[in-house]
Amino acid sequence: MRKSVAVLALALTVLLVAVGCTRQVGGAAQRDPAHPPVTVSEDGYGVVAGFDDAPVSIEIFTEPQCTHCADLQADFGDQLAYYIGVGQLSVTYRPLIFLDEERDGHSARVSNALFLAADGETTGTQFQRFVEELWANQDPGGRGPSDDEMADMARSAGMPESAVRRIAVGGSAVNIADMDAINFEYLYEIDNLNTGTPTVYNLTADKRLDIYDDDWLLKLVQS
Repeated sequence: MRKSVAVLALALTVLLVAVGCTRQVGGAAQRDPAHPPVTVSEDGYGVVAGFDDAPVSIEIFTEPQCTHCADLQADFGDQLAYYIGVGQLSVTYRPLIFLDEERDGHSARVSNALFLAADGETTGTQFQRFVEELWANQDPGGRGPSDDEMADMARSAGMPESAVRRIAVGGSAVNIADMDAINFEYLYEIDNLNTGTPTVYNLTADKRLDIYDDDWLLKLVQS
Protein backbone atom coordinates (compact mmCIF):
# COMPACT_ATOMS: atom_id res chain seq x y z
CA MET A 1 0.00 0.00 0.00
CA ARG A 2 2.85 2.36 0.84
CA LYS A 3 4.37 2.07 -2.64
CA SER A 4 1.12 3.02 -4.35
CA VAL A 5 0.71 5.99 -2.05
CA ALA A 6 4.23 7.18 -2.80
CA VAL A 7 3.67 6.96 -6.56
CA LEU A 8 0.41 8.89 -6.25
CA ALA A 9 1.94 11.61 -4.11
CA LEU A 10 4.94 12.12 -6.36
CA ALA A 11 2.63 12.51 -9.35
CA LEU A 12 0.92 15.49 -7.74
CA THR A 13 2.25 18.88 -8.68
CA VAL A 14 0.40 20.69 -5.93
CA LEU A 15 -0.67 19.31 -2.57
CA LEU A 16 -2.80 21.51 -0.35
CA VAL A 17 -2.35 20.58 3.27
CA ALA A 18 -4.74 22.11 5.79
CA VAL A 19 -3.69 20.73 9.12
CA GLY A 20 -2.56 22.05 12.47
CA CYS A 21 -1.15 20.87 15.77
CA THR A 22 -3.57 18.57 17.60
CA ARG A 23 -2.66 16.67 19.49
CA GLN A 24 15.65 -7.95 25.49
CA VAL A 25 18.18 -7.20 22.88
CA GLY A 26 18.07 -9.81 20.14
CA GLY A 27 20.15 -10.43 17.06
CA ALA A 28 23.67 -11.54 16.27
CA ALA A 29 26.10 -11.90 19.13
CA GLN A 30 28.59 -9.50 17.50
CA ARG A 31 26.11 -6.64 17.40
CA ASP A 32 26.79 -3.84 19.87
CA PRO A 33 23.45 -2.88 21.48
CA ALA A 34 24.88 0.51 22.44
CA HIS A 35 25.12 1.52 18.80
CA PRO A 36 21.78 1.19 17.02
CA PRO A 37 22.05 2.63 13.52
CA VAL A 38 20.41 5.63 11.89
CA THR A 39 19.29 5.18 8.30
CA VAL A 40 17.02 6.84 5.77
CA SER A 41 13.81 4.87 5.23
CA GLU A 42 13.40 2.83 2.05
CA ASP A 43 11.10 5.45 0.49
CA GLY A 44 13.64 8.20 1.24
CA TYR A 45 11.37 10.43 3.35
CA GLY A 46 11.79 9.15 6.90
CA VAL A 47 14.75 8.78 9.24
CA VAL A 48 14.93 5.46 11.09
CA ALA A 49 16.62 5.25 14.49
CA GLY A 50 17.11 1.71 15.76
CA PHE A 51 17.84 -1.83 14.63
CA ASP A 52 15.75 -3.08 11.74
CA ASP A 53 14.88 -6.23 13.70
CA ALA A 54 13.72 -4.43 16.85
CA PRO A 55 10.62 -6.17 18.24
CA VAL A 56 8.55 -2.97 17.98
CA SER A 57 8.65 -0.38 15.19
CA ILE A 58 6.80 2.93 15.22
CA GLU A 59 6.51 6.03 13.07
CA ILE A 60 6.33 9.52 14.55
CA PHE A 61 4.75 12.18 12.34
CA THR A 62 6.03 15.49 13.62
CA GLU A 63 6.25 19.18 12.69
CA PRO A 64 9.30 21.14 13.90
CA GLN A 65 7.17 24.10 15.04
CA CYS A 66 4.37 22.03 16.60
CA THR A 67 4.33 22.70 20.34
CA HIS A 68 2.50 19.44 21.02
CA CYS A 69 5.35 17.63 19.27
CA ALA A 70 7.76 19.41 21.63
CA ASP A 71 5.66 18.19 24.56
CA LEU A 72 5.92 14.63 23.26
CA GLN A 73 9.72 14.89 23.17
CA ALA A 74 9.89 16.50 26.61
CA ASP A 75 7.68 13.81 28.13
CA PHE A 76 8.93 10.70 26.33
CA GLY A 77 12.24 11.57 24.65
CA ASP A 78 14.38 9.95 27.34
CA GLN A 79 12.34 6.75 27.18
CA LEU A 80 12.53 6.68 23.38
CA ALA A 81 16.31 7.06 23.55
CA TYR A 82 16.57 4.25 26.10
CA TYR A 83 14.42 1.76 24.20
CA ILE A 84 16.18 2.57 20.93
CA GLY A 85 19.53 2.10 22.66
CA VAL A 86 18.75 -1.33 24.11
CA GLY A 87 17.30 -2.60 20.85
CA GLN A 88 13.67 -2.82 21.90
CA LEU A 89 12.36 -0.08 19.62
CA SER A 90 12.86 1.29 16.13
CA VAL A 91 11.52 4.79 15.47
CA THR A 92 10.96 6.30 12.03
CA TYR A 93 10.63 10.08 12.13
CA ARG A 94 8.48 11.51 9.34
CA PRO A 95 8.68 15.33 9.32
CA LEU A 96 6.00 17.63 7.92
CA ILE A 97 6.30 21.35 7.21
CA PHE A 98 2.72 22.67 7.19
CA LEU A 99 3.53 25.45 9.69
CA ASP A 100 6.12 27.06 7.40
CA GLU A 101 5.11 30.30 5.74
CA GLU A 102 8.00 30.37 3.28
CA ARG A 103 9.83 27.87 1.11
CA ASP A 104 13.01 27.63 3.19
CA GLY A 105 11.38 28.15 6.56
CA HIS A 106 12.00 26.92 10.07
CA SER A 107 10.36 23.52 9.62
CA ALA A 108 12.00 22.82 6.27
CA ARG A 109 15.50 23.54 7.58
CA VAL A 110 15.04 21.47 10.75
CA SER A 111 13.60 18.59 8.70
CA ASN A 112 16.58 18.74 6.34
CA ALA A 113 18.95 18.63 9.33
CA LEU A 114 17.37 15.34 10.42
CA PHE A 115 18.35 13.77 7.12
CA LEU A 116 21.83 15.32 7.26
CA ALA A 117 22.26 13.55 10.62
CA ALA A 118 21.79 10.13 8.99
CA ASP A 119 25.42 9.99 7.85
CA GLY A 120 26.21 6.38 8.70
CA GLU A 121 28.16 7.22 11.85
CA THR A 122 25.43 8.69 14.05
CA THR A 123 23.79 6.22 16.44
CA GLY A 124 20.08 5.93 17.04
CA THR A 125 20.42 7.17 20.60
CA GLN A 126 22.41 10.22 19.50
CA PHE A 127 19.83 10.96 16.82
CA GLN A 128 16.99 10.78 19.33
CA ARG A 129 18.86 13.20 21.60
CA PHE A 130 19.27 15.53 18.62
CA VAL A 131 15.52 15.43 17.99
CA GLU A 132 14.92 16.33 21.64
CA GLU A 133 17.31 19.29 21.36
CA LEU A 134 15.69 20.58 18.19
CA TRP A 135 12.13 20.38 19.50
CA ALA A 136 13.16 21.88 22.85
CA ASN A 137 14.52 24.93 21.00
CA GLN A 138 11.53 25.72 18.82
CA ASP A 139 10.76 29.20 17.54
CA PRO A 140 7.15 28.82 16.33
CA GLY A 141 6.38 31.45 13.73
CA GLY A 142 10.02 32.56 13.69
CA ARG A 143 13.10 31.75 11.65
CA GLY A 144 14.16 28.92 13.92
CA PRO A 145 17.71 27.82 14.72
CA SER A 146 20.55 28.58 12.32
CA ASP A 147 22.69 25.85 10.78
CA ASP A 148 25.43 26.62 13.30
CA GLU A 149 22.96 26.43 16.19
CA MET A 150 21.65 23.08 14.95
CA ALA A 151 25.23 21.86 14.63
CA ASP A 152 25.82 22.84 18.27
CA MET A 153 22.71 20.86 19.23
CA ALA A 154 24.04 17.86 17.31
CA ARG A 155 27.34 18.12 19.15
CA SER A 156 25.49 18.41 22.48
CA ALA A 157 23.58 15.24 21.57
CA GLY A 158 26.92 13.43 21.21
CA MET A 159 26.81 13.07 17.44
CA PRO A 160 30.09 12.51 15.55
CA GLU A 161 31.91 15.49 14.09
CA SER A 162 31.22 14.21 10.56
CA ALA A 163 27.48 14.72 11.13
CA VAL A 164 28.02 17.98 13.01
CA ARG A 165 29.95 19.39 10.03
CA ARG A 166 27.27 18.29 7.55
CA ILE A 167 24.61 20.05 9.59
CA ALA A 168 26.74 23.20 9.94
CA VAL A 169 27.19 23.40 6.17
CA GLY A 170 23.46 22.96 5.70
CA GLY A 171 23.43 21.32 2.28
CA SER A 172 20.26 19.73 0.93
CA ALA A 173 19.77 16.13 2.08
CA VAL A 174 16.19 15.53 0.93
CA ASN A 175 13.64 17.03 -1.46
CA ILE A 176 11.55 18.84 1.13
CA ALA A 177 8.45 19.28 -1.04
CA ASP A 178 8.33 15.58 -1.92
CA MET A 179 9.02 14.64 1.71
CA ASP A 180 6.10 16.73 2.91
CA ALA A 181 3.76 15.35 0.22
CA ILE A 182 4.66 11.70 0.83
CA ASN A 183 4.59 11.92 4.61
CA PHE A 184 1.24 13.70 4.58
CA GLU A 185 -0.18 10.99 2.33
CA TYR A 186 0.99 8.37 4.84
CA LEU A 187 -0.56 10.35 7.68
CA TYR A 188 -3.82 10.74 5.74
CA GLU A 189 -3.85 6.99 5.15
CA ILE A 190 -3.64 6.41 8.92
CA ASP A 191 -6.50 8.80 9.72
CA ASN A 192 -8.10 11.01 7.09
CA LEU A 193 -9.95 13.07 9.72
CA ASN A 194 -7.26 13.61 12.35
CA THR A 195 -4.18 14.54 10.33
CA GLY A 196 -2.51 16.56 13.07
CA THR A 197 0.82 16.18 14.75
CA PRO A 198 2.16 14.47 16.71
CA THR A 199 0.79 11.19 15.43
CA VAL A 200 2.48 7.96 16.48
CA TYR A 201 1.75 4.84 14.47
CA ASN A 202 2.58 1.29 15.51
CA LEU A 203 3.99 -0.33 12.37
CA THR A 204 4.26 -3.69 14.12
CA ALA A 205 0.57 -3.85 15.09
CA ASP A 206 -0.70 -1.62 12.26
CA LYS A 207 -2.55 0.86 14.45
CA ARG A 208 -2.42 4.42 15.72
CA LEU A 209 -1.24 4.81 19.32
CA ASP A 210 -2.93 6.79 22.07
CA ILE A 211 -0.04 9.01 23.14
CA TYR A 212 -2.22 10.77 25.72
CA ASP A 213 -2.04 7.66 27.87
CA ASP A 214 0.92 8.39 30.17
CA ASP A 215 2.04 4.76 29.95
CA TRP A 216 1.64 4.28 26.20
CA LEU A 217 5.34 3.75 25.52
CA LEU A 218 5.90 1.38 28.43
CA LYS A 219 2.85 -0.67 27.41
CA LEU A 220 4.08 -0.70 23.83
CA VAL A 221 7.51 -2.20 24.54
CA GLN A 222 6.05 -4.66 27.05
CA SER A 223 3.35 -5.91 24.69
